[in-house]
Amino acid sequence: MSFYSNFQTDKCPGPINGNPLNGLNEKVCIQAQRVFDACIRQGQTDGIVLSIVDPVPANPTYPLTFISARSTSSAGTVTAFQIDRLPDRANCARVQASVDIPVEVVYTDANGTEGKASATITVTEDVILFVPQPSIMPYEVQAVVSAVAPEGSFNAENNTFVIDACITVILKIIINVDLLVPSYGYCVIPPAQEYTQEVCAGFFELPLYPQGNCGGSSGCGSGCGK
Repeated sequence: MSFYSNFQTDKCPGPINGNPLNGLNEKVCIQAQRVFDACIRQGQTDGIVLSIVDPVPANPTYPLTFISARSTSSAGTVTAFQIDRLPDRANCARVQASVDIPVEVVYTDANGTEGKASATITVTEDVILFVPQPSIMPYEVQAVVSAVAPEGSFNAENNTFVIDACITVILKIIINVDLLVPSYGYCVIPPAQEYTQEVCAGFFELPLYPQGNCGGSSGCGSGCGK
């Protein structure tokens, strides 16, 4: 079983039935990331140049043939950001940032051996976000990313790949806080339901021994025991 697999209790996540105030029994302090603002940008970027590092297997035979590229983590690295507050919009600011997206490139070398290597896509963001006023605990700019490149080519002049990538970047203004929230108490964890392929299903349903002919059909044409 799991939270969403035939497990019936009001102490687990799921839809609220009835009065949502039923079961609330305390206010608890939790440590969490508070998201003050966020925005998403999605689009296709063509002509991205990728310099690969750490190829596996090592020392591939050039030239390489591009197969695909995909991000290896949803966490982007904000390498630089600048906050410029807008005087005509309270608590809003222009946020400029460079975001590095880690990707894995899959290719075949001149011998037909498939390999992979690491690379980085860098994108720039220039957006308007709500930015809280200065406090003892500083805010951070966080990036959630995704990139996939189904098309690309190899540039033999400098051993790089040139790709067209579909990129998603979510920028967030966050602060790690102690947050007071209403609570229904601790969650009840259901027992695990083991996955099995049931490879013996059907086999164990067979009779232990085969049926005899006595009392049944005429079999081979002679009477039982004759």
